[in-house]
Amino acid sequence: MAPASRGLGNLGRFLGRTSPKGRNGRNFPFVRPGGETDSRNSAREMRKIRLLARKYLGRLAGFVTENGLKSLPILHAFRGYRRPDLMADTRAGANVALLAFPQGMAYATIADLPIQYGIMGTAISAIVAPFFSGSRHTVLGPTNATAFMVFSTMGMMMHSERVELLPMLMLMVGLLLVFGALLRVADLIQYISRSVVVGYISGAAILIIVNQLRHIFGIDLAADPGVDGAIEAGRAAPRTFFTVLGAVLRHIGSTRWEPVVYSLLTFGVWVLLMKRLRRLPVFASTLAVMTMLYAGIEAYNFTAARHPGWHPIPFELDTFESFTLADLRPRLPSIGAGGLFYDIHRLIGIAFSIAFLAALENSVMSKSLASLSGDRPDLNQDMLSVGVANIANAFTGGMPASGSLTRCALNFGSGAVSRLSSIISGLLCGAGIVVLGRFIRHVPKCSLAVLIVCIAWSVINRRHVRIALNATTADAAVLITTFVSALVMPLSVAIFLGVGVSIMLYLRKASRPHLTEYEFSEGGELREAGEKRRRPIPAISIVHVEGDLFFGAAELFRTQIQKTCLDPALKIIILRLKNARHLDATSVMALEELIRFVRSSSRDVIISGASKDVYRVLKNAGMVEVIGRDNIFLNSPRNPNLSTRNALKRAQQLLGTTKADIRIFYDPSKDKEGGGSAMG
Repeated sequence: MAPASRGLGNLGRFLGRTSPKGRNGRNFPFVRPGGETDSRNSAREMRKIRLLARKYLGRLAGFVTENGLKSLPILHAFRGYRRPDLMADTRAGANVALLAFPQGMAYATIADLPIQYGIMGTAISAIVAPFFSGSRHTVLGPTNATAFMVFSTMGMMMHSERVELLPMLMLMVGLLLVFGALLRVADLIQYISRSVVVGYISGAAILIIVNQLRHIFGIDLAADPGVDGAIEAGRAAPRTFFTVLGAVLRHIGSTRWEPVVYSLLTFGVWVLLMKRLRRLPVFASTLAVMTMLYAGIEAYNFTAARHPGWHPIPFELDTFESFTLADLRPRLPSIGAGGLFYDIHRLIGIAFSIAFLAALENSVMSKSLASLSGDRPDLNQDMLSVGVANIANAFTGGMPASGSLTRCALNFGSGAVSRLSSIISGLLCGAGIVVLGRFIRHVPKCSLAVLIVCIAWSVINRRHVRIALNATTADAAVLITTFVSALVMPLSVAIFLGVGVSIMLYLRKASRPHLTEYEFSEGGELREAGEKRRRPIPAISIVHVEGDLFFGAAELFRTQIQKTCLDPALKIIILRLKNARHLDATSVMALEELIRFVRSSSRDVIISGASKDVYRVLKNAGMVEVIGRDNIFLNSPRNPNLSTRNALKRAQQLLGTTKADIRIFYDPSKDKEGGGSAMG
């Protein structure tokens, strides 16, 4: 029996204790009017219950141990680890910490939580997640999307109530993600269209920008019943794009000049550093400069107040509240006045929304990171790490965490070798929150708001928006539906609405592509490649793609092509797309990532036999320039193999060889793809 099964078996044996013991250590029988017969029947029934309990608990243990998850992958992550690797991880961890610390402050501001929640969530997630994640470059922490989901879904609660219920919400989110990983729910994430993610992130970014206008203009919305003011039952109104924007416009007359001027100055410093000193951590550097400048103004005014001859500077800004070590003490998730089940009833919808968003965001991050590193992502293992990180945040005063593509890309780009870089960045953020906590009161809210606006604007991937709008009508419908929904309704509803629309469109054309690798025989015939046969031209692989190639099949398509790329002798991949259908934005993005990955190792991809519909999608999405017009050969109805012949000539040209003079003859009586023969 597996270890987990033995543990559950002990529980089953414990269930076998059918009666309490007396002073002499013997079991008291259950005495009934029937005497010893009833006692024997009761013992027999309890044995049956014990056997059933052991049976089903054993099955549960077997399911848990056979689902492919690893308990602590970090134990096997440092084989052959050397001192240069430690130095590389230390440098990468320091770079990530310089970005993650101020980002944690920004995300707490977005969620309208005390600023230490964001920093603590950043530190704890970065330390805990690497022990369970499948990726060595993953760095978890709060993100724009999850932070604004908290703000949007919990915005109708009072601030004190939101802070009180957040640990319970974090615990529920973490448990949902852990159970989802055990059930391998992450395997289903590939059926969520990237157009949903692009539309949601774009809508959330616009909401974030609008919500920061209050700090940039110095407007106090505490008395506005449409946003933060008290209405019936002491609750605030829903915070959507139009309610927040309307409140800002109603109070635009009360704009203060000091935050406006300081916001413009902050933006100027940001632009200057972005143009001249991009190698620096621009976010942290800008915030540090503006904080020190305002701290200098405060110090001067404090000194001027004590010297009659000095003239203080009439400049006052809203800043954050400082915190001490007492504010960072671990705390247990508390239960509200309504009781446990009342809290579960209130939070379960929010928890599902945040858990789903975190799983979706982490899936996109893992795939994108894998396209950079060449690793194969384990989405369920990464989902487990996100769940455990959120559970840890529930007990340490953090906020929801997910996979941050910016931090992960910075970690990879900084030369991180192992998951130790994430742990180092978390430790540095933890040290920073202890050392810098009392200086937070010098950080101007308007400066951080400007930086949040810059980040929010940067997460809108305009190229992906163009691809989703122009690739297919279905992608455009999903993108627009999700984006508009994010502006007019709670984000938890908007993202599920977008998912529902994409799944409906998916079910209309559901299928899976069939990929077959072709080779040329010794006689020059085009045939399917055999597992035990050697490829006559080792540098070229012809892969026939047949079936529906849309977002539900994009991951399978990319995975199978990456398996083909494992051959070190392979230099050119020819994708025969004659029978490939329903190409969409997700598959185009997967194809783009695949091409960039292949070309990073001095190899190339050629498209052969593409239909007019496939070519139109590639052209609308701007992929013709990425692939290269010379590397695309359209299908010829009169001779289906002509495009493959031309593709092979192009492959030989790229290889700089004329090893074989390949001629393809087509038999019009055969209507099957590949029915002709190739003679060399």
